[in-house]
Amino acid sequence: MSQCPLFEALARYVSGLAAEFNQIPDARKAVLEKLARYITAKRRTGQPVRLTVICTHNSRRSHIGQLWALAAAEWYGIEGVESFSGGTEATAFHPYAVAALQRAGFEAKQEGEGENPVYVVHYSEEAPAVRAFSKRFDDVANPASGFAAILVCSEADEACPFVPGAEERIALPFEDPKHADGSPEEQQAYDIACRLIAREFFFVMEQARGGL
Repeated sequence: MSQCPLFEALARYVSGLAAEFNQIPDARKAVLEKLARYITAKRRTGQPVRLTVICTHNSRRSHIGQLWALAAAEWYGIEGVESFSGGTEATAFHPYAVAALQRAGFEAKQEGEGENPVYVVHYSEEAPAVRAFSKRFDDVANPASGFAAILVCSEADEACPFVPGAEERIALPFEDPKHADGSPEEQQAYDIACRLIAREFFFVMEQARGGL
Protein backbone atom coordinates (compact mmCIF):
# COMPACT_ATOMS: atom_id res chain seq x y z
CA MET A 1 0.00 0.00 0.00
CA SER A 2 2.90 2.36 0.70
CA GLN A 3 4.85 4.22 -2.00
CA CYS A 4 8.12 3.32 -0.24
CA PRO A 5 7.62 -0.10 1.32
CA LEU A 6 8.10 -0.04 5.07
CA PHE A 7 10.55 -2.41 6.68
CA GLU A 8 9.03 -5.87 6.98
CA ALA A 9 8.83 -5.79 10.79
CA LEU A 10 7.30 -2.32 10.73
CA ALA A 11 4.77 -3.35 8.08
CA ARG A 12 3.71 -6.28 10.28
CA TYR A 13 3.30 -3.92 13.23
CA VAL A 14 1.09 -1.47 11.36
CA SER A 15 -0.95 -3.98 9.37
CA GLY A 16 -3.49 -4.33 12.18
CA LEU A 17 -3.87 -0.66 13.03
CA ALA A 18 -6.91 -0.02 10.83
CA ALA A 19 -8.80 -2.71 12.74
CA GLU A 20 -8.18 -0.67 15.91
CA PHE A 21 -9.66 2.61 14.64
CA ASN A 22 -12.93 1.74 16.40
CA GLN A 23 -11.04 2.09 19.71
CA ILE A 24 -10.61 5.83 19.10
CA PRO A 25 -13.32 7.82 20.91
CA ASP A 26 -15.60 9.96 18.73
CA ALA A 27 -14.45 13.20 20.34
CA ARG A 28 -10.86 12.28 19.59
CA LYS A 29 -11.74 11.33 16.02
CA ALA A 30 -13.18 14.81 15.51
CA VAL A 31 -9.79 16.34 16.36
CA LEU A 32 -7.94 13.87 14.15
CA GLU A 33 -10.32 14.57 11.27
CA LYS A 34 -9.50 18.28 11.57
CA LEU A 35 -5.85 17.41 10.97
CA ALA A 36 -6.82 15.14 8.07
CA ARG A 37 -8.76 18.01 6.46
CA TYR A 38 -5.71 20.25 6.76
CA ILE A 39 -3.57 17.63 5.00
CA THR A 40 -6.17 17.15 2.26
CA ALA A 41 -6.52 20.91 1.68
CA LYS A 42 -2.76 21.37 1.33
CA ARG A 43 -2.47 18.51 -1.13
CA ARG A 44 -5.39 19.72 -3.25
CA THR A 45 -3.55 22.99 -3.81
CA GLY A 46 -0.28 21.21 -4.55
CA GLN A 47 1.46 22.51 -1.44
CA PRO A 48 3.77 20.50 0.83
CA VAL A 49 2.21 19.20 4.02
CA ARG A 50 4.35 20.27 6.96
CA LEU A 51 3.49 18.92 10.41
CA THR A 52 5.36 19.96 13.55
CA VAL A 53 4.64 17.75 16.56
CA ILE A 54 5.27 19.67 19.79
CA CYS A 55 5.71 18.54 23.39
CA THR A 56 7.37 20.21 26.36
CA HIS A 57 10.79 18.53 26.24
CA ASN A 58 10.80 17.08 22.71
CA SER A 59 11.97 13.81 24.22
CA ARG A 60 9.22 11.20 23.87
CA ARG A 61 5.73 11.79 22.46
CA SER A 62 6.68 14.46 19.93
CA HIS A 63 9.42 12.31 18.37
CA ILE A 64 7.14 9.27 18.32
CA GLY A 65 4.42 11.33 16.64
CA GLN A 66 6.80 12.81 14.09
CA LEU A 67 8.01 9.38 13.00
CA TRP A 68 4.60 7.75 12.90
CA ALA A 69 3.26 10.61 10.78
CA LEU A 70 5.94 9.88 8.19
CA ALA A 71 5.42 6.11 8.28
CA ALA A 72 1.64 6.52 7.99
CA ALA A 73 1.96 8.84 5.01
CA GLU A 74 4.17 6.27 3.29
CA TRP A 75 1.79 3.43 4.13
CA TYR A 76 -1.18 5.23 2.59
CA GLY A 77 0.78 6.62 -0.36
CA ILE A 78 0.29 10.27 0.59
CA GLU A 79 3.04 12.28 -1.07
CA GLY A 80 4.45 15.58 0.09
CA VAL A 81 4.21 15.02 3.84
CA GLU A 82 7.07 16.46 5.88
CA SER A 83 7.09 15.88 9.61
CA PHE A 84 9.09 17.66 12.31
CA SER A 85 9.15 17.82 16.10
CA GLY A 86 10.11 20.29 18.79
CA GLY A 87 9.54 21.35 22.37
CA THR A 88 9.12 24.42 24.47
CA GLU A 89 12.65 23.52 25.58
CA ALA A 90 15.33 21.10 24.36
CA THR A 91 16.46 18.06 26.38
CA ALA A 92 17.21 14.79 24.55
CA PHE A 93 15.42 12.12 22.52
CA HIS A 94 14.84 9.67 25.37
CA PRO A 95 16.39 6.20 24.92
CA TYR A 96 13.21 4.51 26.18
CA ALA A 97 11.21 6.16 23.40
CA VAL A 98 13.87 5.17 20.88
CA ALA A 99 13.68 1.57 22.13
CA ALA A 100 9.88 1.50 21.81
CA LEU A 101 10.13 2.65 18.19
CA GLN A 102 12.77 0.00 17.53
CA ARG A 103 10.48 -2.69 18.95
CA ALA A 104 7.78 -1.48 16.55
CA GLY A 105 10.14 -1.94 13.60
CA PHE A 106 11.95 1.37 13.09
CA GLU A 107 15.72 1.31 12.74
CA ALA A 108 17.49 3.90 14.88
CA LYS A 109 21.19 4.42 15.41
CA GLN A 110 22.78 6.96 17.72
CA GLU A 111 25.24 9.28 15.99
CA GLY A 112 27.76 10.88 18.30
CA GLU A 113 27.72 11.39 22.03
CA GLY A 114 26.74 14.17 24.39
CA GLU A 115 23.64 15.08 26.36
CA ASN A 116 21.52 15.55 23.23
CA PRO A 117 22.75 13.04 20.62
CA VAL A 118 21.36 12.72 17.12
CA TYR A 119 19.58 9.49 16.19
CA VAL A 120 19.46 8.49 12.54
CA VAL A 121 16.07 6.83 12.07
CA HIS A 122 14.85 4.78 9.10
CA TYR A 123 11.43 3.28 8.39
CA SER A 124 12.03 2.19 4.78
CA GLU A 125 14.96 1.26 2.60
CA GLU A 126 13.84 3.87 0.08
CA ALA A 127 12.70 6.84 2.21
CA PRO A 128 15.22 9.40 3.49
CA ALA A 129 16.56 8.96 7.00
CA VAL A 130 15.27 11.20 9.77
CA ARG A 131 17.87 12.93 11.93
CA ALA A 132 16.11 13.04 15.29
CA PHE A 133 17.33 15.11 18.21
CA SER A 134 15.71 17.32 20.83
CA LYS A 135 15.13 20.95 19.86
CA ARG A 136 12.77 23.86 20.42
CA PHE A 137 9.79 24.03 18.08
CA ASP A 138 11.22 27.22 16.55
CA ASP A 139 14.63 25.66 15.85
CA VAL A 140 16.09 26.38 12.39
CA ALA A 141 15.63 22.67 11.55
CA ASN A 142 11.84 23.18 11.67
CA PRO A 143 9.61 25.21 9.35
CA ALA A 144 9.03 28.82 10.37
CA SER A 145 5.71 29.12 8.54
CA GLY A 146 3.16 27.14 6.56
CA PHE A 147 2.78 24.22 8.97
CA ALA A 148 0.30 22.60 11.32
CA ALA A 149 1.32 22.60 14.98
CA ILE A 150 0.24 19.43 16.78
CA LEU A 151 0.47 19.78 20.57
CA VAL A 152 0.79 16.29 22.05
CA CYS A 153 1.00 17.19 25.74
CA SER A 154 -1.23 19.42 27.85
CA GLU A 155 1.76 21.38 29.17
CA ALA A 156 2.85 22.41 25.67
CA ASP A 157 -0.77 23.17 24.80
CA GLU A 158 -0.98 25.57 27.73
CA ALA A 159 2.49 27.05 27.17
CA CYS A 160 1.90 27.68 23.46
CA PRO A 161 -1.56 29.23 23.07
CA PHE A 162 -0.14 30.74 19.88
CA VAL A 163 2.50 29.01 17.76
CA PRO A 164 4.23 31.55 15.48
CA GLY A 165 4.01 30.61 11.81
CA ALA A 166 1.44 27.84 12.29
CA GLU A 167 -1.49 27.76 9.86
CA GLU A 168 -3.33 25.29 12.07
CA ARG A 169 -3.02 24.51 15.76
CA ILE A 170 -4.31 21.17 17.01
CA ALA A 171 -4.25 19.99 20.63
CA LEU A 172 -3.82 16.21 20.68
CA PRO A 173 -2.48 15.26 24.12
CA PHE A 174 -1.25 11.75 24.92
CA GLU A 175 -0.34 10.34 28.33
CA ASP A 176 3.37 10.61 29.03
CA PRO A 177 4.99 7.16 29.41
CA LYS A 178 7.59 8.85 31.61
CA HIS A 179 5.39 8.05 34.62
CA ALA A 180 6.56 4.42 34.39
CA ASP A 181 10.30 5.13 34.16
CA GLY A 182 12.24 2.85 36.49
CA SER A 183 9.26 0.60 37.23
CA PRO A 184 8.46 -2.97 36.14
CA GLU A 185 5.80 -1.45 33.83
CA GLU A 186 8.29 0.75 32.00
CA GLN A 187 8.53 -1.13 28.70
CA GLN A 188 4.80 -1.82 28.61
CA ALA A 189 3.98 1.87 29.17
CA TYR A 190 6.21 2.95 26.29
CA ASP A 191 4.82 0.26 24.00
CA ILE A 192 1.26 1.31 24.82
CA ALA A 193 2.06 4.97 24.12
CA CYS A 194 3.82 4.06 20.88
CA ARG A 195 0.86 1.98 19.68
CA LEU A 196 -1.70 4.62 20.61
CA ILE A 197 0.18 7.39 18.79
CA ALA A 198 0.66 5.12 15.77
CA ARG A 199 -3.06 4.27 15.69
CA GLU A 200 -4.14 7.89 15.70
CA PHE A 201 -1.66 9.11 13.08
CA PHE A 202 -2.62 6.19 10.84
CA PHE A 203 -6.27 7.16 11.28
CA VAL A 204 -5.39 10.71 10.22
CA MET A 205 -3.62 9.57 7.07
CA GLU A 206 -6.35 7.09 6.19
CA GLN A 207 -8.89 9.91 6.45
CA ALA A 208 -6.67 12.26 4.45
CA ARG A 209 -6.30 9.71 1.66
CA GLY A 210 -10.05 9.25 1.52
CA GLY A 211 -10.57 13.00 1.22
CA LEU A 212 -8.58 13.32 -2.01
